[in-house]
Amino acid sequence: MLDREGFRPNVGIILLNHRNQVFWGKRIRTHSWQFPQGGIKHGESPEQAMFRELHEEVGLLPEHVRIVARTRDWLRYEVPQHFIRKDARGHYKGQKQIWFLLQLMGRDCDMNLRASTHPEFDAWRWHEYWVPLETVIEFKRDVYQLALSELARFLPKPHNGGGNRYLRGSMRGTQGSKADFGEGFESDDWPPPQDTAGTELTMNEMGQLNSVGAK
Repeated sequence: MLDREGFRPNVGIILLNHRNQVFWGKRIRTHSWQFPQGGIKHGESPEQAMFRELHEEVGLLPEHVRIVARTRDWLRYEVPQHFIRKDARGHYKGQKQIWFLLQLMGRDCDMNLRASTHPEFDAWRWHEYWVPLETVIEFKRDVYQLALSELARFLPKPHNGGGNRYLRGSMRGTQGSKADFGEGFESDDWPPPQDTAGTELTMNEMGQLNSVGAK
């Protein structure tokens, strides 16, 4: 479903824990990290699409979260031509997104990266709100910056207490299969992918991530 300008309607999700750290997911078989996102199907509202994607990618249900805020307007990014299937070039241009800021009301153990047969992530961690955009594929960085900036004023007052800062791999579910279209390429960009089982992040990769400064 594309609009007249060639942008596909999409939702993005910034999920907060009680310390205002954000869910940061590692794309399957890549070293790229991103927030959950996904396309809006015909007949869905952005909110309905958000809850569907939240369950498919993170395993959470509506009762596990509270909607804090959303962006006022669509935020757009264009996908480079070499990522677009040849028969879609000239029609498909990129994504237009509504971003939601969610507060986790459930627990870390409610997360399930294998809730669907086509998982997006093979590991996750809590990260400070201003995530390191160097780990996001370049053509998405401006939209991430816009979404984080617009929604920052709605951040709840953080609770005291410890937070889990280590990486979580996917521990449940069955294996899927997904063709990867390049580091950091989102399946909802174009075309829909197929999944493979993920691998745990190595200690070396964890160290590389921790060495990147947040913007």
